[in-house]
Parts: sequence; C-alpha cells; structure tokens
Amino acid sequence: MRTIEHRKVIILGSGPAGYTAAIYSSRANLKPLLITGINPGGQLMNTNEIENWPADMNQISGKELMNRMHKHAVKFNTEVISDNITCVNFKKKPFFLEGENNQYTTDSVIIATGANPRYLGLESENTFKGKGVSTCAVCDGFFYKNQEVAVVGGGNTAIEETLYLSNFVEKIYLIHRRNKFNAEKILLDRLRKKIQSKKVVLYLNSTVKNILGNSSGVTSVLINQKNPEEEKLFQINISGIFIAIGYTPNTNIFVNQLEMTDNYIKVMRGMHGNYTQTSIPGIFAAGDVIDHVYRQAITSSASGCMAALDSERYLNSLI
Repeated sequence: MRTIEHRKVIILGSGPAGYTAAIYSSRANLKPLLITGINPGGQLMNTNEIENWPADMNQISGKELMNRMHKHAVKFNTEVISDNITCVNFKKKPFFLEGENNQYTTDSVIIATGANPRYLGLESENTFKGKGVSTCAVCDGFFYKNQEVAVVGGGNTAIEETLYLSNFVEKIYLIHRRNKFNAEKILLDRLRKKIQSKKVVLYLNSTVKNILGNSSGVTSVLINQKNPEEEKLFQINISGIFIAIGYTPNTNIFVNQLEMTDNYIKVMRGMHGNYTQTSIPGIFAAGDVIDHVYRQAITSSASGCMAALDSERYLNSLI
C-alpha cells in the first residue's frame, strides 16, 4: 500500500454528485482526485432508460449518462482512481483516508458515496432488475403507462410511489407485510381515495414470495397473505414491481467521525452558503448521503455543484 501525494480536495463517489463536484472543482483549478468506490457510476448504472435529464429529449441509459460525466470530469483534468475507502480520520489535519489500494491525505473532502435501495432478498429481484423490478417510480413509472403494477412497502416512500404511479398506470397492487401503514396521515388520506376509486388494491399482512417473468421482463408476482383465519398463496399478473422499503446510505466509515441522523450525514443547509458543510469544516457531503427525500440524479448533481463551491470557498479561507 502506498501513500498518494497530498491533494487539496478529494471526492469520494462517482455518481452524479461526485462527477459534478469534480467538474466544478477542476474548473476552479483545484486539481481534484476522485475515488470511484466499489460501485463506479452509482445507482444509475442499473437504469436502462432516462427521460427526465434536462436537455436530453431522447432516451439515454444511466450507463451512458455516467460515462459522459466521467469524460467531462477527465476533460478538465480530474484524476480518477479506482479504489474503495475503508477508513478515515477527520479528527486531525490534513484529513487521512485509507483505501484498499492506497492511502491519501487532503485539505478537503467531498463525500458523495450515495445510498443503496433495500431489496427483499429474492433471487428473482436480481434476475429482473431493470426488466420490471425498480426502486424508483419517478425514474421508471412512465414506462408502465396504462399497465398494472405492484408496489411493496408500508412507509412514506411506498405510499408516495403509489400515489405517483396512480397518475398514469391502470391499477396498482400495494403489498405490505403488516396490517397498518407507517406513513404520514395526509398520505394515507390520499391513499384511501385511490383505494375507494379502485385504482389501488390493498394487500395487508402480505409478502412477496417470488417475482415471475420471461425474457421480456416481469409478468406476475406470487404473494403470500397471512390472516388469523388462514394463509394463502396467490398470483397476480403485473408488468412491473416497485420495491419501496427504504434506502441505506453508504456512510458506515463515517460513524464516530461526522454527525448523522438515521445514517444520513447532517449538513448545515445554510441560507448564506456553506450548505453542504458537515459537522467538520473542510468536510462536505452531497447527493444521496444527505438526501432521503428527492433522490434524483439532477438533485444529486446540483448538490455536488454546491459542495464543490463550498469546498473552494473553504480552501480559499486557508490561504
């Protein structure tokens, strides 16, 4: 293991937030080092079709978009290294990071390590990921216009996904393992109206046993419903299934280093700049590690820009 020469700024993560931070940092002549992590390109690499990226009217794949961002960052002399950071020390300066391949020191860090959606743990989820299995209704819901789909979950995310999908799909089967929802009352009130209109069919005390399909994608879902009187297994024909049981931010290595809430990194969110600063000056965070609400490529990219500008301002204050 060798120590890479000291850098002004190191960016962790190679999704929209990380690459946007790299582009802005490079243009500020900070000569950033971007460390890709174990999932180069982030969640978008598993997205087959994107239609809501501004100015791209034609469909593009997540892989294509991330490759373009990579080339854009490299064009402005961002150095990109493939490594996975396993340990950090933000208690002293310069900040220290240890990866699987190298060690690093830096004056500023931009954390853009993202978050991973939680899945049910079924083998069939992997089989049909991107072919009918999705974790983002805003990203993929439009492709199921006038079709029948399922949503799995019982919290705010699941209800929000269901309400969003109800605007254009034919019918939604909402599957929840408990008999009560853990969601805000206003969302549940809206859900009840959808149930009354028969737009949403509710399956409580139910779990997904298997996801079925063919070479074209998902065709049905096998549901196990448990009631006090009986337990039954039945199949529903659908074109897609949305898993909405939450996200896990990739922040484990920052425990006991930075302030967090539910494993999301806390940032200042100030009205006068420094929006992305964490509990330690010089450490900034962007993208899904700070956002459990919007979780869009465009919002991650925007916060990556903000983190780069905040980092630049911090580094200038050291001169």
